[in-house]
Amino acid sequence: MLAACGSAPPRPSESLPAPQDAPAASAAAALPEDEAPLPPALTMVKSRWVPVRWRELPGFTDDALHEAWNAWIRSCERPAAPWAALCPQVRRLSIASPQEQRAWLMQVLQPYRVEPLQAGDPGLLTAYYEPVLEASRQASAQHRVPLYRPPAGLGQRKPWYSRQEIDTLPEARAALRGREIVWLADPIDALVLQIQGSGRVRITEPDGRQTLARLAFAGTNDHPYRSVGGWLLQQGAVRDASWPGIKAWVRANPQRVNEMLWANPRTVFFREEPLSDLDVAFGPRGAQGVPLTPGRSIAVDKDSIPYGTPVWLASSGPQVSLQRLVVAQDTGSAIVGAVRADYFVGWGHEAGELAGRLKQPLRLWALWPRGR
Repeated sequence: MLAACGSAPPRPSESLPAPQDAPAASAAAALPEDEAPLPPALTMVKSRWVPVRWRELPGFTDDALHEAWNAWIRSCERPAAPWAALCPQVRRLSIASPQEQRAWLMQVLQPYRVEPLQAGDPGLLTAYYEPVLEASRQASAQHRVPLYRPPAGLGQRKPWYSRQEIDTLPEARAALRGREIVWLADPIDALVLQIQGSGRVRITEPDGRQTLARLAFAGTNDHPYRSVGGWLLQQGAVRDASWPGIKAWVRANPQRVNEMLWANPRTVFFREEPLSDLDVAFGPRGAQGVPLTPGRSIAVDKDSIPYGTPVWLASSGPQVSLQRLVVAQDTGSAIVGAVRADYFVGWGHEAGELAGRLKQPLRLWALWPRGR
């Protein structure tokens, strides 16, 4: 899964506002005292985990844990070694009360504050989503932007043709002829879909029927991702490099759209997947190989937090205030660092608006089986 736009520069490191810490006091009062010796710190490839008491987790007594349990059960479809033994209990507790779930967490898991190996690496939360787009099975005067399956022999040429070469070179266009899955009306929608890594499309078939499908990530042309928002900032063309700001610039500068698009040489190829009634309630499959749960799945740097790990997340900013249990189930090319997460917010227009603007400070606690 690819990360959200990420075009504006990250904010400097800053502490979360004081009101964010207020629930921690009530949590400490509500949680039983645990004065047993703490285990030693753990060192991952890109992070250091410092053991803490449960009362350090802000808002721990207030979260609707059953929502996160849905994501955790999904992780149990493909559990990593530390979690496989706990999955039968996770499934059994899916119908337990919040108090029972919370007590079980405290009994079997140890919270660790995730810290960078070197000071100065600030925590950062962004968000990503699944676009929902209108598409046509056939090209038309309105629908002129194709989305492709991987071309034959993609891996034999590294890197494959760049985005500009795909649009302009006859040999690149010939290699993709017949590989079109659907056609979109807006090249910016196609770019958003490629950056997010997957999306839902409502397809108008040749006979007029409409079908709903997911276009899932199936490969790239092996070129590096370059942020079009970053390019616009470098050009001095915009001050707001969020997706709403980028689309406003496009409307005002239609003659420069290709120039902006070609600034990002990376292209993503897709595969079409039907959407069952169950699939509609979940997002695409993340890097762990399980469907993402809106509001409860995050993408992480897997060298900092392993896939399938329950994580306590705390972040406060102008967009959202979050204190909740989430599960590390995905990654992305822009998700690099110890205290770094991309928050899956769901699908559709409202999710896209939030994903395009969310960029705020972050704290993370990994919840790890005791004695492991």
